[in-house]
Parts: sequence; structure tokens; C-alpha cells
Amino acid sequence: MFVDPKYMQRCIQLARCGEMGAPPNPMVGAVIVHNGIIIGEGYHRRCGGPHAEVNAIRSVRDETLLKDSTIYVSLEPCSHYGKTPPCADLIIEKGIPRVVVGCMDPFAKVNGQGIRKLRDAGIEVVVGVMENECLQLNRKFITFHQQHRPWVILKWAQSEDGFIDAERLPGEKPVKFSTAYTQTLVHRMRAMNQAVMVGTRTVLLDNPTLTTRMWEGANPLRVSIDRNGVISESVHLKDNKVPTVIYNHGDLSIILNDLYKRGIQSLIVEGGAQLIQHFMDAGLWDEARIEIAPLVLGSGVPIPQMKNAKLVGEAVMDERKILNYIREM
Repeated sequence: MFVDPKYMQRCIQLARCGEMGAPPNPMVGAVIVHNGIIIGEGYHRRCGGPHAEVNAIRSVRDETLLKDSTIYVSLEPCSHYGKTPPCADLIIEKGIPRVVVGCMDPFAKVNGQGIRKLRDAGIEVVVGVMENECLQLNRKFITFHQQHRPWVILKWAQSEDGFIDAERLPGEKPVKFSTAYTQTLVHRMRAMNQAVMVGTRTVLLDNPTLTTRMWEGANPLRVSIDRNGVISESVHLKDNKVPTVIYNHGDLSIILNDLYKRGIQSLIVEGGAQLIQHFMDAGLWDEARIEIAPLVLGSGVPIPQMKNAKLVGEAVMDERKILNYIREM
């Protein structure tokens, strides 16, 4: 029906409200419509809590209306017992006759089974309304389950003339590209992802903490590489304050597979240039966030060379350009 996208758009809008609390579960929104009027809404607020469909149904004041309503949900209703009962069973129990689904759930315990259960119960199920938008909403969750690796975000700041840093020795301060505001955005990004990674050189030169100290939220798992055992015990990454993994090899496929086994759905690679280039050359990246400062260095460490990248967003913040790219498959 031509009205279905309108209500699915509202599902997506609601789902984003769970951006901080839902992971590692997917973000999901649900809307219940009776005779063209929204009578219930809900989203998945936090992992382990009620799902979007449950919250939407609970918000309906007159449940007798459910038997003549449509429920819209951005992701296929679950069909298995996890931390909560199956949402498909609740929809069947309440007698909702029509379900509109944005996209299927790639999780092995669902993956079409929720839709099948609803149809077997005689419920009309429409699948694929605003499918691309719903897939994009949960790209980290979907990449994790389909490709068995985290969604990889490459992040760096650079000068206008294409340098990521000046040539410097340990102890020398880095060039300051970011403002307090754009630094806060980086900490927010850390809070919204499950792991953050830097290379050996970055640890030795900058001794980063890689925490969310400028934003409320959980610290991500800290990740680095130390092939030659040169990272000392005195660095912040070894302070035992935040969970940290340091690999003694540089095989990115093995590292991403290990992070997958640890349940890590998203990884930010914050530098340096060599590590980011390795991810690019291996085709093991999905998104890039680049901050361009109004500075000219003339020389230094050149920026990574992007391949197969598509610009999808651009903003100006405190005279800094923020560019967002995705990798074209």
C-alpha cells in the first residue's frame, strides 16, 4: 500500500532512539496503525529489555483495536526465546491481522522464521518496505552476522594539503587538527561502537587512552598491534582500566575474526596512516570519517589513499570539514 513507507519511516525514526542502549541487539522501531491512525509506538530501548513490538503493543490503550490493525516493524519479528519471549508469538496472540516488515533479520535463530511463523498463523505479512533504509539502520548488526566480522570505520584528521601528521619523534606533540567540539564528536563515536584500534606507532608516539571521557557511555574495547614487543608496560593501553587486546601479529583477517568471536560488531580504526592503509588495501573497511582542518603543513605523513570510496555526507563544524565515505562493493 502507498501509505506503508510513511509508517515504516516512523519505525526507523523510533529505532534510532535506541542507538546507545540497544547494541549489540539491533535497533528496531514498531508502529501500530488502526484505520489510518497511529495507536501505538515503541522501540528497542536496551539490550535485554522488551523488544520494539512489545513496547508498541503495551502502549495501545484499547487492545480490542489490535484485531483490526497493522503493525509496522523495521526488522523481522523474532521467533525464538532469548532474553525475551518471541515477538512473533505475541503478535499472533494479540490477533493482529497484518504485519509490514522493513527487512529480514540475518540472525541465524530468526532469518525468515519469524515471517514464516506469522504466515503459518494466517497473518498477512508484507516484507521489504523501505528495505535499503532498514538494512542501513542496522548495518553493523547485519555485517556482523552475514560477514562474520565487525563493521569497520576508518577515522582520521588531516590538513588541507593532505597530511595526517608531521614527521616527529616519540615525545614530540602531534599537530592539533581537532577542536574541543570535534574531539567530543570522536568520543561520542567511540561510545556508539564496541572497539577502537590504533597501530604500534600511534601507541608509541601519542600514548592514547582511547576512552569516552568526553562523552557519557561505555568505553570501547581497546585494540592494538605489537609484533615486535616494543610497547612498554607504562602506556595507557596497559593500565588495566579498560578491557584491551594487543595482538602480536598484523594479520587483519585473523584480528577481525577474533573480534567477531568476542562479539564485537563495530570497530573504529583511529590510526595511524599505515594501519588505515592496510585496512584499505585489504578491502576490510566499510565507512570512513575524515576531519579536514584549515591548516597547511607542506610536508609530513601523507593521508591514506582511498579506493572504491563514495562520499555520502559532508558537514562544516568549527571551520573543520567532516566527510563521510562508504566503501563501494
